[in-house]
Formats: sequence, C-alpha cells, structure tokens
Amino acid sequence: MALEFTDANFQTEVLDSDKLTVIDFWAEWCGPCRAISPIIEELSKDYEGKVNIGKVNVDHNPQVSIDYGITSIPAILFIKGGKVVDKQVGAVPKAVLDKKIQANI
Repeated sequence: MALEFTDANFQTEVLDSDKLTVIDFWAEWCGPCRAISPIIEELSKDYEGKVNIGKVNVDHNPQVSIDYGITSIPAILFIKGGKVVDKQVGAVPKAVLDKKIQANI
C-alpha cells in the first residue's frame, strides 16, 4: 500500500531516506488523480522494500506542495538523496512511471 506523506513526516520519510521515493501529489476532487491512484498502488506493491512510494494530499499538506512548486496535479516527483531526480505531471500509463523508477533506482 502506498505510504502517506505529510508536511510533518516529509523530512524523515522522504528527504532523509536512502531509497528512491516516488511521491504522487493529488487531491480528492481531481479526476486524473483518481485515475492514476490504482497505478501508484500497483507500483508500491511491485517495488515494496526497494522504493518508497506514497502520496501527498495537496489540500491537507500545503507546505510540501509550495516547497516543490506543485501547481498542477497529479504531479509525481522522484526524489533520491534529498533531490528531485525526475518529475511527471499529468496522468500517464504505468509503463511510463515504471521506466522512470528503473532509471533512478
């Protein structure tokens, strides 16, 4: 199951992690976000123990969203070693996200 990242745990769960972390910035009212949600869940199972995969609800966690300049959702950030190594804006097929994960593990 995808992790839940928040303003409170982002530093420890994402920035301090030694693993690649994939973060889906989403909101309940966003149709494309709901479309990509099952893909995020599948990826979290596929990469369990290897990659941290989770979600940030932009309505409940405005600080992280502001810090990373999230203006369109869904926005998926790939963070490793505390730095953004890749980004995907908009709903895309699983294969696109899978390729980005493979390139950054």
